[in-house]
Amino acid sequence: MNALLVSALWGVVMMFGGILIKQTAVVRYLAIAGVAILLGLNLAEMQGWQLIAIDTTGMLQFDTYALLLNSILLAAVLCYLLLSGSAMEKIGANLADYLALLFFVSSGMMMVSAFESLLILFLGIEIITIPLYILTGSDKKNLKSNEASLKYFLLGAFSSGILLMGITLVYGARGSFALSGVADSIRLSSSLMIAGMLLLLIAMAFKVSAAPFHFWTPDVYDGAPTVFTSFMATVVKVAVFAAMVRLFDRSFALQQNAWQWWVAVIAGLTLFIGNITAVFQQSVKRMLAYSSIAQAGFMLLAVYAMNTTAKEGLLLYAASYSLATIGIFAVLTRMKDYSFEAFNGLAGRYPWVAASLAIFFLSLAGIPLTGGFLAKFYMIKAALGLSIGLALFALLMAVVSVYYYFRVIQAMYFKPVAQPDALAFDKSFTGLLLLVALLVVMLGLFPEWLIACLYF
Repeated sequence: MNALLVSALWGVVMMFGGILIKQTAVVRYLAIAGVAILLGLNLAEMQGWQLIAIDTTGMLQFDTYALLLNSILLAAVLCYLLLSGSAMEKIGANLADYLALLFFVSSGMMMVSAFESLLILFLGIEIITIPLYILTGSDKKNLKSNEASLKYFLLGAFSSGILLMGITLVYGARGSFALSGVADSIRLSSSLMIAGMLLLLIAMAFKVSAAPFHFWTPDVYDGAPTVFTSFMATVVKVAVFAAMVRLFDRSFALQQNAWQWWVAVIAGLTLFIGNITAVFQQSVKRMLAYSSIAQAGFMLLAVYAMNTTAKEGLLLYAASYSLATIGIFAVLTRMKDYSFEAFNGLAGRYPWVAASLAIFFLSLAGIPLTGGFLAKFYMIKAALGLSIGLALFALLMAVVSVYYYFRVIQAMYFKPVAQPDALAFDKSFTGLLLLVALLVVMLGLFPEWLIACLYF
């Protein structure tokens, strides 16, 4: 709870910092310090220490799972700012405003991971998405950015309307917004409750870009400034998945037979459309947009299975997927050409950058000794006990993903440079990138370090 409050306050500090502080580097360091403080407060709360004790009974509940997930998200945000923070300065002169919006988004992410009321879920989702509409269109001179922002706003507003309608129907069936009240409802099988539940599923599928509600994702991710695409595709997506798992686990567990097969269908479609479409992309940035859809299909298996293995797998997925994707986009922000050919011969010019990228792509593909492998393993294992067919299909789609991820690795290591690009990777950036790559490998070798935090 303390991290949530400080996040909102620090966003206000960043807004005034933009007026009082003229050096952009100082503003960026202030934001990095703020995220480090948030992470420290969250870790302290996991140990039972709170700066300010606030009674949030019936609205928010920061249990161990929520606090651990928040710690992973804040650590990912910290890595994001360290690797890509300087790239925000190239978007415009409003660096402090961009960073303030990121803190507001972070406060929304902490709300949706610990909500106990459907009203808090709606507020948290809106606090997350409204700043993203602005960040998506922040490159005002770029028509693609303007188009992406408008498309994101229209479809986001549409999905928010569906979310509100679902909450309304659930409230009509139960007479309460509380998650426990929904779960304890006597009229578990009422048509009003089932309709509200399905509308909530559709709305959340919109937010996580799950098929067939994914059509906005490639255009928005491709049109938005690359530095903000990185943020949207990682920590924001994972936070909404955390909300989705919490919603269906704590509210609709008793009606699992009514929604489980719908989630299975959505997960299968998402895996198929995301992976198959990614194969045909000629831009790495657009390929990563479809890749994020495919990765959402794997994370949907946690919602489908809703067991201990699935929840542990979601923690691993949150960490490994976020770190790997943030690392890849950090490199993209320093490139002008996003085609596969732009990566030709990168290993010869920047061997450590290429090695880090190779680890990130191997993790996204689910290759052993990386965090991504165990994350996918946990998800497939969780679904295996309920549906062998869905688990095997997910495994097949993971094999398909190897093709388009390895296209980049092949270009870096096995193709000559056609025309050297004016790339610039300084030593500090390369060192940070290697450190993030090492964390991805450590997650693959010692996953128990992360999972054991659940059971302290």
